[in-house]
Amino acid sequence: MKEVPLSRLPPGQKAEVRRLLGEGPLKFRLLDLGFVPGTTVEAVRRSPLGDPVAFCVRGALVALRSKDADLVLVEVLPGDQRRGACP
Repeated sequence: MKEVPLSRLPPGQKAEVRRLLGEGPLKFRLLDLGFVPGTTVEAVRRSPLGDPVAFCVRGALVALRSKDADLVLVEVLPGDQRRGACP
């Protein structure tokens, strides 16, 4: 399957983290937040103006700006995946 930036994931869609782009503190911060390769992430909701976006990752609700979500490359999962543990 094709890798896409996490920022392109529509609300309700799940994907698996494949890799992180960039270097330095931001990359380590994304890893600390749970965006680790192999982890399932779900786009939960967008703010009214479209940025930031809330994602469910490892049971936590995390909001990321689009420019930061662009650094997380994911592979979209089929639509029949179970809903995650986030609100």
